[in-house]
Amino acid sequence: MSKSFILGIIIFSLIVIGGSYFLVTGGKQNTSAVTSVSYKTTDKEKPKLETKELFKDMGELKVSEQKSEDFVVKNVGSRPLQLSQISSSCGCTVGQVIIDGKVSEEFGMHTQSDYIAEIAAKKGAKIRVTYRPYVMPVYGAVEREVYVTTNDPENPKLVFKVKAYVK
Repeated sequence: MSKSFILGIIIFSLIVIGGSYFLVTGGKQNTSAVTSVSYKTTDKEKPKLETKELFKDMGELKVSEQKSEDFVVKNVGSRPLQLSQISSSCGCTVGQVIIDGKVSEEFGMHTQSDYIAEIAAKKGAKIRVTYRPYVMPVYGAVEREVYVTTNDPENPKLVFKVKAYVK
C-alpha cells in the first residue's frame, strides 16, 4: 500500500469520527461559564429564594393544545442564586428559565444538562412550565411538575406544579 492511500484512510477516518461526534452532540458545546457555588444555612452572606406561588391551575385544555404558566422567583439574598438540574415529571411537560428576557432551552423529564442559571442579588426571574397533553394523551384532571435545584441552603429543591383538565 502506498503512503498516500494510508494517509487518505487516516484522514477519512478522522472526518467520520469528527462527524459522528458532531451528530451525537448536535454541535453543542458547554457554554455555561457559571460554576456551582454552595452555601450553608449559617452563612451570613448567601442567596435567599422567594416565590409567592408553587402551584397554578391552567384550567381546561384540549388534548391538542399546549399551555404555559410562569412562576416568579426572586433572590432577596446577598449572593447570586443559582438554578440548576431542571427536569419534569413527564415527557409532556418542560421547564424553562427566563432571566432579563432571555429564555433558556427546554428541560424535560430525561434532560441531562450542566446548565446553571444565575439570578443576581435583589433580582428576579421566571420559571416557565409548559404542558403539552398531546405528547402523552390523557383526559380529565392532570397534575404535572417541574423540579429545580437551587443553591439557597434553606430552599435547595423547588417543585413547580400545574393542574389542568384535559378534554
